[in-house]
Amino acid sequence: VPSMSDPSVPPSGVSCSGCGAELQCADGGAPGFVPAEKYRGLLSEGPAALRGAVCQRCWALAHHGSALRLRLPPAEHRRVLSAALRRPPRHGRGPLLLYVLDVTELPDPVLPQLPALLSPDVPAAGVLVVGNKVDLLPADCRGHLGRLRQRVAAACARAGLRGAALVDIRLVSAKTGYGVEGLVSRLQRSWKCAGDVYLLGATNSGKSTLFNTLLRSDYCKSRAHDIIDRATVSPWPGTTLNLLKFPIINPTCDRIFRRQERLKEEATKTEDQLSTEEKKYLNQLKKQGYLVGEVGRTFQQQDSSAEIDFDPDLLSYSMDEDPRDPPKKHEEREEFTHNEVKDARWCFDTPGIVKEDCVLNLLTEKEVKLVLPSHAIVPRTFILKPGMVLFLAALGRIDYLEGEKPAWFSVLASNLLPVHVTTLSNADTVYEKHAGQEFLKVPMGGEERMKEFPPLVPQDITLKGIGTTEAVADIKLSSAGWVAVTAHAEEELVLRAYTPKGTALVVREPPLLPYISAIRGARIPGTPAYRTKKPPSFVENLRTTGST
Repeated sequence: VPSMSDPSVPPSGVSCSGCGAELQCADGGAPGFVPAEKYRGLLSEGPAALRGAVCQRCWALAHHGSALRLRLPPAEHRRVLSAALRRPPRHGRGPLLLYVLDVTELPDPVLPQLPALLSPDVPAAGVLVVGNKVDLLPADCRGHLGRLRQRVAAACARAGLRGAALVDIRLVSAKTGYGVEGLVSRLQRSWKCAGDVYLLGATNSGKSTLFNTLLRSDYCKSRAHDIIDRATVSPWPGTTLNLLKFPIINPTCDRIFRRQERLKEEATKTEDQLSTEEKKYLNQLKKQGYLVGEVGRTFQQQDSSAEIDFDPDLLSYSMDEDPRDPPKKHEEREEFTHNEVKDARWCFDTPGIVKEDCVLNLLTEKEVKLVLPSHAIVPRTFILKPGMVLFLAALGRIDYLEGEKPAWFSVLASNLLPVHVTTLSNADTVYEKHAGQEFLKVPMGGEERMKEFPPLVPQDITLKGIGTTEAVADIKLSSAGWVAVTAHAEEELVLRAYTPKGTALVVREPPLLPYISAIRGARIPGTPAYRTKKPPSFVENLRTTGST
């Protein structure tokens, strides 16, 4: 491929509307890169054309779901973040930190880093912790959300985040909208418009998705989501490179009243009263998650075109060829007036904090898409005797070495990842033969790929069962998923679990979903597997019809 960069051209001073990086054509491996020819073409069309453009990486993410590798080491992430938090407070109040964690990743590996970011010279007003991705987890019993919230609170306490520093804990799904209206109400009620808000979180925690959802909610000034392009959403780690922001609406008494009226009115609707388009959208969300909520706007009619991440006419270039149709003349993009922004409080998105010891760091973007759950996780339960082995793709392995009785192993991972059960005597052969191949799916790329992939390394685990209906622990195979182990009361199990070298294997006690083994169908004859069972989805802020 011929070089598309031109080091002689200075950077633009204009941010990419997808990721916030400064647009430039000097270095193809650095953030904000646009091929030189396109860049010069945009410059010749005037400032408005450049303001509407996205960099090569955002184009690839939005249109091909692939990311271009960038040289942005973790130290650089931390530097950008620390510098942002150490800015002098603009309104006499330090910023509120909205920390987004992925509940499936508990104990959150980045949470312990928060107190260091909140060192004495950071005038932060506190941390509001948002437990995201609750829509992926099936309810294993009544009150499972209350238990999840307690698990998040315990993780915060262990990380040294407690007392006045911890403003609140909210459970949401940024993707399906569940809990987001409640989060907006909480922010408007307590934080009002006192100072700026920073979204922090590990890569893949759903932080940029939450930024996008808040951008379309009553939290954002009503004109802003038309003026500011939405943050790039992608599973590839470290997508948000510089600080994207939107202006926070001032929650006056009148606005809060009008918002409450809208929420009350929406809560009286049943699913039957929704329009055909709304029903279709709701059904799509129900397929994606167990918990669904609608995020609306009180102060402006939602424009359906807002669902499109990027307008192709505003894009700076095509990956493979120039667009066949001549691009339309760039319209002048609407800008905020000086009065609209001079006293504005802003909500900033920040670079995702890279998780150390994470299996996702070893994977290609195609593999990451298979490993990160994008739909409601359907638990897969197996009954194993001593001498049996369970593989989760080629990323994790659990050997049941010793025990008196069979035990239940419930896998919670992306539905796209295969689970394979074999015997201890066959296990090594299965891995050698199938790692890198379609049978175990991830990693992919055959022998060549496996030559460079770290080997699986073992860790011995001893567990004592607490009963046939309640799991004793989760064995978390880095970020590939986890296996909840359920065993007879007082039954001692000796297990050996494996993850790729350099990735973290965690024994999570107590388990996240202790009663998960009950969510299963009948045993499949002649196999150790049970039929899977997918619990129904729940929609908040809609009245249920008939029996509840």
